[in-house]
This record gives sequence, C-alpha cells and structure tokens, in this order.
Amino acid sequence: MSDPTTPPGVTKRAGLIPLGLARVIGFSMRPTMAEGNVILVRYGAPVRAGQVVLARLADGRVVAKRAVERRTTATGRPGWWLLSDDQVVGIDSRHRGPVADDDVLAVVLARVWPWPRPLRHAPEDSGAAT
Repeated sequence: MSDPTTPPGVTKRAGLIPLGLARVIGFSMRPTMAEGNVILVRYGAPVRAGQVVLARLADGRVVAKRAVERRTTATGRPGWWLLSDDQVVGIDSRHRGPVADDDVLAVVLARVWPWPRPLRHAPEDSGAAT
C-alpha cells in the first residue's frame, strides 16, 4: 500500500527524513521563488499556515503554493487554502478550491539553486504572502 503523502519512487524508511528536490516552473511564486529555482522539500511534513508547499491539483499537476489557512473541501475532507505569492499569475485555490490534506505532498524547506537560502514565510496572523 502506498503512502499518499509520498510521491511514487520515494520510499519512507524508519529514521530517515524523506527529502527531495523540485524545479520551479512558472512565475506564480515570485518574489519568493523564480522559474528555474531548485527547491528542497520534505515529504509528509506537517504543514503550518504561511509555509510554501508542493500540492497535487485535481488535474494531477504538482504546484508550489503558499498554505494560507485550513479549509474543508467540497467533499467534506480537511484541506488547505493555497495561494500564489503573485496572485495575478497562476492557478490556485481561488480557481480550484481548497486542496485536500492527502494532496499536499511536501513542505518547501529552502531554495538550493542558484544559491541556497531559506524561504521566508508569511506572518501567521495575516495570511498574507511575503
């Protein structure tokens, strides 16, 4: 049985932290991340409001978005309201609705290319993008 929080090909082993790399495509997360950036992610990590996450949309596309607040999906499942940092660009929860917890795959930890830097997180009280 596969774990829905872990993408295909990633195996969780006792004592190991499931880390991975992803490349940013598109411009919806500017200024936090730019197209072509390589980001370090942790699969199955607990999500907090303000963090950037990788999530699977209903059409199967995996996107990086900011988790803003907890919401309930149309099917009654718990999920997250996800927004682009540049809200003029890209598809997010304003277009698709909340994303179920099972489809929030990973938390973005840092940008590792073109040079390493930790990601800034939005203030928890405002839910605003940074």
